[in-house]
Amino acid sequence: MTATPRQDARPVTVTAHGVLAVLTVLALAGNRYHGAAGWQVFAAAGAAVLLHGAAVVSRRRPWPGYATAALGMLVLATISFPSWSAILLPSALWFPVTLWRLTGLVPVRFSVAALAVAVLGIVLTELVAWDRLPSEIPGWTLVVEGGLLTLVVGGVWGAALLLRRRREADRRAESGRLAAAVADERASIRRDLHDVIAHTVTVMVARIEAAAVTTTDPATRRELGDIAEAGRDAHQGLRAMLATLGPATTAPRAGAGRDRVPISLDAIADLVASAASPLHAVTFAEVGPRRPLSLSAEVAAFRTVQEGVTNALRHLGPPVEVTVQLRWGPAGLEVEVRDDGGSALRAPGGSALRAPGSRGTGLLGVGERVRAAGGTLSVTQGDDGWVLRALLPTKEGA
Repeated sequence: MTATPRQDARPVTVTAHGVLAVLTVLALAGNRYHGAAGWQVFAAAGAAVLLHGAAVVSRRRPWPGYATAALGMLVLATISFPSWSAILLPSALWFPVTLWRLTGLVPVRFSVAALAVAVLGIVLTELVAWDRLPSEIPGWTLVVEGGLLTLVVGGVWGAALLLRRRREADRRAESGRLAAAVADERASIRRDLHDVIAHTVTVMVARIEAAAVTTTDPATRRELGDIAEAGRDAHQGLRAMLATLGPATTAPRAGAGRDRVPISLDAIADLVASAASPLHAVTFAEVGPRRPLSLSAEVAAFRTVQEGVTNALRHLGPPVEVTVQLRWGPAGLEVEVRDDGGSALRAPGGSALRAPGSRGTGLLGVGERVRAAGGTLSVTQGDDGWVLRALLPTKEGA
C-alpha cells in the first residue's frame, strides 16, 4: 500500500515536537539557572504545552489551533526572563506553523485578520520588554527584534498565501481539463449514436422503400410509404436530440478513435451485407494482402464505410448500386465507397444530386476520426454518383 503525504509527514512532525520540546526544557533550565523565578519557568512551560497542543489541533481545526497558539504566545509575552524574551523559546516556532495552516484553509480576509493578531502580539511583546528593559541594554535592540519577528511572521503568511493561490489555480486548471474531457466524451457519444443508430434506421427505411417499389398492391404501397416516412421522421428527431449532447465537432484528442464496442475490418463485410436488398445492390471487395493498422485507423475505416453506405441509402432513391472497396498498399489502406446515383433527382448532365437539406454531421465526425488516425478524407462527385474515399496509413507506413 502506498503511503499518503499525511502519513509520510507524521514521523517528521513527531520528531519536530520531540526536538523542540527538549530544546525548550533546556532553555527553561538555563533561565532558571540564571535567576528566573519559579513561576516564570512554570508559566513558560505551560505556554509551551499550549503551543505544542495548538500545532496538533491546527491540523484539523485551524481556528482553534491558531487561537490556542496565540494564547500561548500572549503568556510568553508577559514573562520577562533575565537574559532574553520568553517568546524566543524553541516551542514558539509552532505559532507560525499554525498561522501557515490557517492561511492555507480559511478565506483570505480571515487570514489577514490572523496576521494582524500576530503583528499585534509582537508589538505587545516589545512594549512589555521595553518597560522592563535594563538600562545597560540599548532600546534599538527591541526594534530590531520586533522587526525580525514581524518579517518572519509576514513571510510565513505570504508564502502560505502564495502556495494556496497556486493550488487553487491548479484546481481550476484541473476543473477545466475535466470539463473539456466531459464535453469531448459527450461529443464522442453523439458521434457513436449517430453512426450506429442512424445507419440502422437508414437501412430499415431503404428496405421498406424497396418493398414499396416492388409491390403491386396500392394499399400496401401507401402503408409502406407511411412507415418509411415515420422512419425518416424518427431519424430527424434523433439528430435533433443528439444535438443537445454537444457541438457537432470537437478537436481531435489524444487517444481518439477508441470506441466502446469492438469494431474491426472483419465487421465491414457484415455491415455491407446487412444493407443490401433487392433494390439496393451493395457489394464489397478487398484488394491486396492485409497489413497491420492502428486501432484508430481500423475504426476510421469501418466508420467511413458505414457513413458512405448510410448516405447512399438515405439520399438516393432505389434502385441504387453501392460498391465498397478496400485497397491495400505498401504504406496505407484506401477505403472507397462509390454509388451510381440511383434514381434520385438528376442534374442536366445526368449526375445525381443529394436531397436538399440532408447534410448532417456524420461526415464531419468521420473526418475527425480519419484525421486522428493520420489519414485524409475526400468526398467527390463522379460521372453518375458520389465517391467517399479515405486514405489511412498502415503501421508499416506510418
